[in-house]
Amino acid sequence: MEAIQVIGAGLAGCEAAFQAAEAGVRVILREMRPQRRTPAHRTDSFGELVCSNSLKSEQLNSAPRLLKDEMRRLGSLLMRAAEAARVPGGHALTVDREVYSHQITEAIEAHPRIKVERGEVTEIPPSGVAIIATGPLTSEALAQDISRLTGSDRLYFYDSISPIVAADSIDMTVAFRASRYGKSLDGTDDYINCPFDKEQYYAFVDALLQAEFYEPHIPEDKTPYFEACLPVEEIARRGRETLRFGPMKAAGLDDPRTGRWPYAAVQLRQENQRADSYNLVGFQNHMKFGDQARVFRMIPGMEQAEFLRFGQMHRNTYINSPSLLSPALQLKSDPRIFFAGQISGVEGYAESIASGLIAGRNAAALLNDEELDVFPRATALGSLCHFITQADPEHFQPANITFDLLPALDEPTRHKLRHDKKARHAEVCRRAERAMTEFLDGRHSRVYCQVSR
Repeated sequence: MEAIQVIGAGLAGCEAAFQAAEAGVRVILREMRPQRRTPAHRTDSFGELVCSNSLKSEQLNSAPRLLKDEMRRLGSLLMRAAEAARVPGGHALTVDREVYSHQITEAIEAHPRIKVERGEVTEIPPSGVAIIATGPLTSEALAQDISRLTGSDRLYFYDSISPIVAADSIDMTVAFRASRYGKSLDGTDDYINCPFDKEQYYAFVDALLQAEFYEPHIPEDKTPYFEACLPVEEIARRGRETLRFGPMKAAGLDDPRTGRWPYAAVQLRQENQRADSYNLVGFQNHMKFGDQARVFRMIPGMEQAEFLRFGQMHRNTYINSPSLLSPALQLKSDPRIFFAGQISGVEGYAESIASGLIAGRNAAALLNDEELDVFPRATALGSLCHFITQADPEHFQPANITFDLLPALDEPTRHKLRHDKKARHAEVCRRAERAMTEFLDGRHSRVYCQVSR
């Protein structure tokens, strides 16, 4: 039987390879590392997380939780790996990066229908079914071939990596443990919080704005930053109070020494299962490393911080998917080619995994001459695909999953629940669950009829 080629062993590529293999087809998973490295990756393992270690909220009746629950229901490998690699993270699904990557790599390499080939791919396979899941750091040669095939210019924005510090270098006589408003999945205080008074905050902002910065990779680009991943210095330039309403927000954090919220705060999130390292939440930046050490050691409780990794911003590459892809994530001009991951126009870890799941299932269905999955619009998976394939191509920008992407409730329900946002979100999730159940039941019925015939 012909094999599907999956290009890229990141989150989307690994999920796509696994889903296709589980559907009974052979898969060749091709990864350029270690022959060719990227500016952000540190290892040769599969599914490496290069930015945050959080797969976002696990709160019931939230859009990120809905998306992950749908993937769990469909047998996602990467959701299963996340459970095995989980570390405390308040209401978020956070993982130990090394354990997570190990779980994924081990499962992929052990799968009898997946063959791994190392080496750079410089062009889209000229024949056969293929999934392009090369991520935001697609190599220049392959990116040029993608541009040739799609007939469009590449788009780009910057993404982020926050600094990581050693846990034992944080002064816990100053910092304190708490989850915002006491919210965590198990009732524990999962975050370390560094509190600022007013004077400390303004001194920190001044130092941040006076630091030296690396020049952007693409200086001629007029809008280089993805709005959800702004560097801290860019946020500070928008006003001296802006950080207090962004990554330095202190709302819901009761300092046990005062019983009050601090003027501002920096939150640190556990990075691994050993709990020996923490990342500065939302503190991606373009500062030179020496200035990062100097400025960030002004954070109360981090005066002696040992930096295990400094923050960075790096270039992301993605296609103009609304003009190029079908709802099944096929290239309209060449349906044997699928795109998945951030290069397809989604933003975020869970969203990348979701696109890989869809592309893998559909690539296998195409090879098996079966009906491709177009998930119902009422589901998170369906709405995510709908957005990246139906948005205005003239103003397209990658998006995370939010309730705004899902269809609005009917007017009577909206009116009934107009004063209860939580109830509206719960109803959207119930509607999504019903839609997925009906879709899967219908799909199973079609398959049964085909087999019976």
